[in-house]
Amino acid sequence: METTLSTLDSSVFIAYVIGLLCLALWISRNDKQGGADTKDYFLASKALPWWAIGASLIASNISAEQIIGMSGSGYAIGLAIASYEWMAAITLIIVGKYMLPIFLKNQIFTMPQYLEQRFGKEVKTTMAVFWLGVYVFVNLTAILWLGGLAIETVAGVDWMFGMIFLAVFSVAYSLYGGLKAVAYTDILQVVLLIFGGLFLSYLALVAVSDGEGMIAGFAVLTEKLPGHFDMILSPENEHYMSLPGISVLVGGMWVMNFSYWGFNQYIIQRALAAKDIQEAQKGIAFAAYLKLLMPLIVVVPGIAAVVLYPELTAPDQAYPSMMALMPVGIKGLVFAALVAAIVSSLASMTNSISTIFTMDIYSHIKPGKSQRHYVHIGRIASLVSLCIALIVAEPLLGKFDQAFQYIQEFTGFFTPGIVVIFMMGMFWKRTTSAGALTAAIGSAALSYLLMKFWPELPFMDRVGLVFLLCLALCYIVSILGKKPQVDHSVSLDEVSFATDKTFNIAALGVIVILVALYSTWW
Repeated sequence: METTLSTLDSSVFIAYVIGLLCLALWISRNDKQGGADTKDYFLASKALPWWAIGASLIASNISAEQIIGMSGSGYAIGLAIASYEWMAAITLIIVGKYMLPIFLKNQIFTMPQYLEQRFGKEVKTTMAVFWLGVYVFVNLTAILWLGGLAIETVAGVDWMFGMIFLAVFSVAYSLYGGLKAVAYTDILQVVLLIFGGLFLSYLALVAVSDGEGMIAGFAVLTEKLPGHFDMILSPENEHYMSLPGISVLVGGMWVMNFSYWGFNQYIIQRALAAKDIQEAQKGIAFAAYLKLLMPLIVVVPGIAAVVLYPELTAPDQAYPSMMALMPVGIKGLVFAALVAAIVSSLASMTNSISTIFTMDIYSHIKPGKSQRHYVHIGRIASLVSLCIALIVAEPLLGKFDQAFQYIQEFTGFFTPGIVVIFMMGMFWKRTTSAGALTAAIGSAALSYLLMKFWPELPFMDRVGLVFLLCLALCYIVSILGKKPQVDHSVSLDEVSFATDKTFNIAALGVIVILVALYSTWW
């Protein structure tokens, strides 16, 4: 199985790297502000168009953890793992219609900033520190670790050098220009990622069918691996603990998705940078359609690898191994697409870390400083977070077979509380800061207790159950306490949830496609 890059592949890859850096530098220098103030650096001057928002949402989301990790889960579990992508599409539509208008009306930079407006400094600071911890020690480390492994498998370069290259590359193109450089270069990244990914899926299906074509290849896969095409796993399935049957449609999956797509700085920052609500909603609808396409790019090659490379020692080797199918020259381009996705996510993640650290923590410790000073601190925060992630990546993730599952398991401890805090804070004015903090602490404590004393409960069901318990805790504590003393957030009466015709048609299209997909692969 030859996966090292040829001279031509390496040349294509190097040309891509240089081209991307030049583009990012041109975007940054072409900007009159030059990253002079926080609004420009962290929110791209609030001027992003819909196509840049949609592309950047997907580029930020699709990284090593998605491509390598989800393809690995496709190898081990099958098409059922695609529920993470397909359910995300409908989640995006709901976020665009009901949550984004509230955030944009409140004119916020960060998610903790909204919590401060709604609940006060205690809740804001608690959640800001929590998010920084998760972003650095879970997300950033996972992206770097899996990216390093991918580079080692495909290019034959040691994983540590691969991780260092990814970190330096992301810093080189994002540190100067901030979110604007990240968002506009993401358009190129997504185009390359989608076309490269679709081409690899095409080659995989042709290889499976011995040259008979894509449709024949798909038929071979469904015939040889019928269990890999069950969308809803039965309790007898060995992977039921990862994807517990109908819960992916009506249970904890919703909680995971709302936390990620609705209340996650790393993702929502793109929509907050829109020039207006209509542009933000169009961008989110565009991202929803790209999410529907993603399983074809990341899961199908993983399933095909079961037939082509049945002896892999770890599922996460599936996608890098499949790249051996690529012709010379094209492999370099698809490798560039893979690295593009990783680097884009690194740049987005570090930009969000620097935004939360600077705007929610540092600016309150050192108020009254110049805008340039805060931008400078943001850049330092980006560098420090990457250095920490490089050091802890191998010790934290080296022992896991499927890193995607590790990320879901870990974040599942906290997501129920996050969703309760935002949902109750946004839609029930009686929610108190004590109720919000109880939900946050209760989420971690209850998740740990259930994992310890009810280990046979699938983690997704655990997330759903903890969400309901935290909802009850938040309600009880809020009712028993005094009415909220601090609430500077905009009243719902001032927020319009009406959406234009384009968004409504797009939303209907997503629902119809999802019904068709689940009806076919039930």
